Amino acid sequence: MEIASAGIREAKMHLSRFLEIVKNGGEVILTDRGKPVGKIVPFRQTERSLPERLVQLEARGIIAPMAARGRMRLPAPIPAPDGIAQAFLREDRRHGR
Repeated sequence: MEIASAGIREAKMHLSRFLEIVKNGGEVILTDRGKPVGKIVPFRQTERSLPERLVQLEARGIIAPMAARGRMRLPAPIPAPDGIAQAFLREDRRHGR
């Protein structure tokens, strides 16, 4: 696999040549004043359906299967005296935060 590097000006002038590299499975790293800013890579068509991709993500451990996660339960609200939230807001507004 060929990996080429090109400045932005060079990439504009020789785009066809760099696209040939990409068509043949290579990559082209685009630079701006010598610093990498982007990459042109071959387009890979994914033909897997959403359920197939989810299975793959589960197999890689990126997501947990729904059965393992179950329903997420929220914790019970923390009891607070009546009016405390309004008092905090008034105090906060008085000090201009």
